Order: sequence, then C-alpha cells, then structure tokens
Amino acid sequence: MEKQLKELAIRLYEIDAVKFGDFITKVGLKTPVYVDLRVLISYPKILKQISNILWGLTADVDNVNQICGVPYTALPIASIISAEWDIPMVIRRKEAKAYGTKKMIEGNFKHGDTCVIIEDVVTSGSSILETVRDLKNEGLQITQTLVILDRQQGGRKNIEKSGIKMQSLYTLTQLLEYLLEANKITSETLKEVTHYLAQHSAPVKTLEDGSSRRLKLDFTERSKIATSPLASKLLKLMDQKGTTLCLAADLTSANEILELSELAGPHIAVLKIHVDIIEDFDLSFIQKLKQLSSKHKFYLMEDRKFGDIGNTASLQYEKGIYKIAEWADFITAHPVPGPSILDGLKYALRNVSDDRGIFLVTQMSSNGALTTETYVKASVTLSQDSNLVVGHVCQSNIFSDPGLIQLTPGVKLTQTSDNLGQQYNTPEVVVNAGADLVVVGRGITESPDKLSSILNYKNQLWAAYKNRISS
Repeated sequence: MEKQLKELAIRLYEIDAVKFGDFITKVGLKTPVYVDLRVLISYPKILKQISNILWGLTADVDNVNQICGVPYTALPIASIISAEWDIPMVIRRKEAKAYGTKKMIEGNFKHGDTCVIIEDVVTSGSSILETVRDLKNEGLQITQTLVILDRQQGGRKNIEKSGIKMQSLYTLTQLLEYLLEANKITSETLKEVTHYLAQHSAPVKTLEDGSSRRLKLDFTERSKIATSPLASKLLKLMDQKGTTLCLAADLTSANEILELSELAGPHIAVLKIHVDIIEDFDLSFIQKLKQLSSKHKFYLMEDRKFGDIGNTASLQYEKGIYKIAEWADFITAHPVPGPSILDGLKYALRNVSDDRGIFLVTQMSSNGALTTETYVKASVTLSQDSNLVVGHVCQSNIFSDPGLIQLTPGVKLTQTSDNLGQQYNTPEVVVNAGADLVVVGRGITESPDKLSSILNYKNQLWAAYKNRISS
C-alpha cells in the first residue's frame, strides 16, 4: 500500500490538490499548506483509486450496514465505495429540509445499523462529530471513520475521545515526506509545515456553540438567559412539572375542552386551542378555562396564527367577540408581514398588564409547506428584535438562542400521516431535532383512554428531553 500512497501523493500534487501559500482553514486557522480534495471530481480515475484504497482501511467489513460521506467533498468518495462494494449509503444533510419529509438523514436504514463515516480532510474533527451526532439521533451506531488526510491539528484526538476509531490514508507530514522524496517540495517547506503543526491545534468549536449548545442546556439554565419574561416562566414551569407536553385541544365543544383540561391539566405545560372553531363559545368558557389553568398550573395558547398587516392583526388580537389579548398567554403568528406583525400585536397589549408571548410560525409540518430556507432565516432574524417572541414553531433546530423555545407540532407515538397532508414524527425524533415544547393533538383527543395517552406522551417526551441534555 505504501507504494500506492506514494504514487497517489504525487498525483494529488500534480492536480493541484496540495497548495502552498497563505490560507485559512474551515475552523479559522491560518495555514501555509492547504489540501483541497474537491478537485478530485474532475479526475474520475484518481477518485476511484483513492476511494478503493480508503475502503481497504475498514475494520470488520462484514458488520458494516451503512456508509455516510460527510458533505460535500466526501460524498462522491462514499458513492463510489457504496457502488463498488455494495454497501448501502445514507446522506446527512447540512440542515434539515424545510419541506416534504424534513429529514436530516436521507436513505433506507433501520435502528441499530452500523455506519462508517467517510471524510476527506480532518482538522478539528467538528464535521465528523456533527455527523456522528445526527446519525446517532436517528438510531445508527458509529464506531469508525475513514479519512484521506489527517492534518494533525487535534482532530484525531477529538474524534477518538468520542469513542470513534479514526483511520487515515495520510497524515499531513507523511504526505509532505512523500512529496519531498519525489522532489516535488523542498526540505525547507517540510520544516516550515512541521513547525506550524507544532504551534497550531484546532479545538472543536461547532458542537459547543450556537444551536447545538441550546440542546445541551437544561430548562432552568435557559430560563436565566431568556429575554422574554414569559419564555423564562414557561421554561421554569416545564422543569418544575417535568413535562414538555402542549395539548392541542382542537375541539368544537366548550364542555369537551373543559373536561379534557381538567383531566390533562396536572400533566401539561400548555393547552392550545382554536377559539374560532368552538361552536358554543361564550366568555364564561374563557373564565372557566382560566380557572383550570390557574388550578393546574398550565398556560393557555390561542393558535390564531395571526398573519395580516399590523393594524388588522392588532384589532384581531384585541377586539371582536374573543378578545384574545385579555386571556391567551401565548399566541402564534406568521412572520410573513415582516416587523409590522410584531408591532401591531404589541400595540394590542398596551392595556394588558400580564406577560404575553408570541410563537412565530417559522416552519410547518404539512407536506409541501412553503416555509423554505430563506423564509426560515428571515423569521429567525425577526425574532431577535422583540422580547415578545418566546420562540419558533418549527420542525428542526434552526436557531441558536437558548432563551427561545422550539415548539414542534405533528407528533404521534408512531410515524404516520393523515389524508390532508399532515405528517407525524415520534417523540424521540422531534426532541432530538430540537423540540422543547411538543404539540400533541389527535394522538390524545382521539384516544379511547385519554389519561393513559396523556401520561404516555408526557413520559416519553420527558425521557427524550432528559436523554438529549445528558448525551
């Protein structure tokens, strides 16, 4: 193999995959040498050769069920290995889709499958560790990763510290030694790079910052960070009651909602209703509902999904027969009108002294939803400018602020869909995808034993949350 590796090193140099000068690595470090293996897609023979040599490093081939290439450079390498060796392949997205199935991992796999990760270059190891996290969230087991080049800047240590065995075709110094032997570089170049490696390590950053950090903090810690007073209170309540359950009482009878609230009250954090579908609505219903929320310590949410211009949204919130601003702790709103929607809703609260909160409908769980990536980013940006916003209605981990709350609908104990485009995921799946407060509706309201279903959802969701912050 050494002869092959020497020949391959020369070919990589000749196709300009190894560059010398002043560069910045992905993790922000300056470097005098840069290995860019993206050029391999223009050289199919070399790509195939390096893929086959790399796969030769695999330990226990017979027990490999899946392979996964870290996007993007390693994807064609993994594809060749998959085709040549008849090993199924999965693809890990850099971010979950905002439409369709909204999957983070694409491919046909089952819980417990063993997966080998393929990567081109390792510096800090962050990309591999992020991939490991997302694959494990889907039930896959990862024990090894195959890498073309180890830059010797701490990545191997970070990866193996996480229990993953790393095999590489080259270390950076080995690659340069082969090039020196072939008279492609000078001894001064090798000396400069060796000195650089001794001085510069690359700590893992991406797993500890941003949205990943939010998932590791418990609700009590996050309640101290929240800028919204009501978000802080809700996080504390969920921790105190040991529940992340938001019950969607999408019923048309006031008495049925009250009966269900009495039953579920001790076990839920939020009761969500659609007040405009209640056929026998009157203000006494609201009074009774508020009494139950006080008695059992849960919050009320009106899922109105305000989405008009500021002035109209303000009137819808404050006026009319429902007078939502007077009693709903939380409401939902579409960010499509832009900042004016928040301005209008805030104006409607000018005479309300109680804390109120808004969940922005940033993603939807229906098939074919139009909440695309650009829309999602704009909504997240909008939430940064108002302490009325308590969080986002979304399907995946799209924001980094630990003080905001991810509200995720579309949950059942088994993955299903209805005939109107609604898609359902399991409690474990949605919690691992970032859900803090989880909406369950028909899984409870249509159950013949509602209390048993309430407790089942509550316990499974709470166990998933505890596992998330401890993993």
